[in-house]
Amino acid sequence: MGIYHVGVLAGDDIGPEIVPQAVRVLAAAAEITPGLEIKFGDFPIGAAAYRATGHTLPPGTLEKLAETDGWILGPIGHAAYPRNDPDAINPHPIIRRHFDLFANVRPARSIQGIHALHQNVDLVIVRENNEGMQPDRNMFKGSGEFMPTPEMALSIRVITRHGSGRIARAAFELARAREKARATAGITHPIGDGPRVTIIHKRTVFKLSCGLFVDTAREVAAQYPEVQVDEHQVDSFACALVMKPQTFDVVVVTNMFGDILSDLAAGLVGGLGLAPGLNVGERYAMAQATHGSAPDIAGRNIANPYAIMISAEMMLDWLGQRRCDTAAIRAAQRIEQAIYRVIAENIARTPDLGGRATTTEFGDAVVDLIRSSA
Repeated sequence: MGIYHVGVLAGDDIGPEIVPQAVRVLAAAAEITPGLEIKFGDFPIGAAAYRATGHTLPPGTLEKLAETDGWILGPIGHAAYPRNDPDAINPHPIIRRHFDLFANVRPARSIQGIHALHQNVDLVIVRENNEGMQPDRNMFKGSGEFMPTPEMALSIRVITRHGSGRIARAAFELARAREKARATAGITHPIGDGPRVTIIHKRTVFKLSCGLFVDTAREVAAQYPEVQVDEHQVDSFACALVMKPQTFDVVVVTNMFGDILSDLAAGLVGGLGLAPGLNVGERYAMAQATHGSAPDIAGRNIANPYAIMISAEMMLDWLGQRRCDTAAIRAAQRIEQAIYRVIAENIARTPDLGGRATTTEFGDAVVDLIRSSA
């Protein structure tokens, strides 16, 4: 029997409303899948944890998470945390770095029945997570952003061969796996010519840092001859992505570029409410939707739980693939199929999707479909 221990960190604002729905769908899929058991543990984090303990990331949380297989992290509203308090930190970069969650996998996929700027989009942005411009995670000690004088601010961009190589490898492995899954399902990707990885850079300007990233990714590409490879400057890619996103499959990119481009991709298929994400390393996975904590609608039970649900499904599938556990993989497929059916057949849609369903009612509909698939 596959037993998985999953941490639950509800986060801020809409987090305590949407994260329980992700837990519900995981639990429902496990209930009807022989050979699969998921055990959940709650861990306080964010504003609620600060009020209770004086820490947004309470002492001992990282040690407890290390005892799990993965966890669901709700949105973090760190912009509202008290300033100048070293215990009121943004916890998720610390979690990513502590567990070396170097790959941020962000799909952008069209959903049947949802009006969007584009249809038939099915791409994934694979973003390096722990280097680049982000000053809160690109240094061993200190910060990558500093002010030598009151009139000057500097930011350091960190690109390493090691970091570039492993994010490229993650992208090529994903492209290979996606092609295998399409072949099994009898589906043809809109590009129609097999798996492809697109390398994003700005080598014309950042000759050394982007140059190192591209050269390393190309070295990795040589190990995957069945995967086609192309390159785009980040600015030309932004234009191509807006005009013809259907022509892309897997996109590998550095940290800051990836953060921006993944939001752009989400906007093409319906918005950040439809933007899931998964952070993975060698051992652990963290489900984390791309969107923010939406304080303007918190407490109203109208937030769309789609992104956090799909993020949790991605986590379960990743864990199952890692263990070669067909039960976990099948459970993840049931979750995905139920979520897309609920939206496509208009069984339940939250207001951002043009419906009237509450967050809870959307979760109810997904759980009912999962259970009926037994």
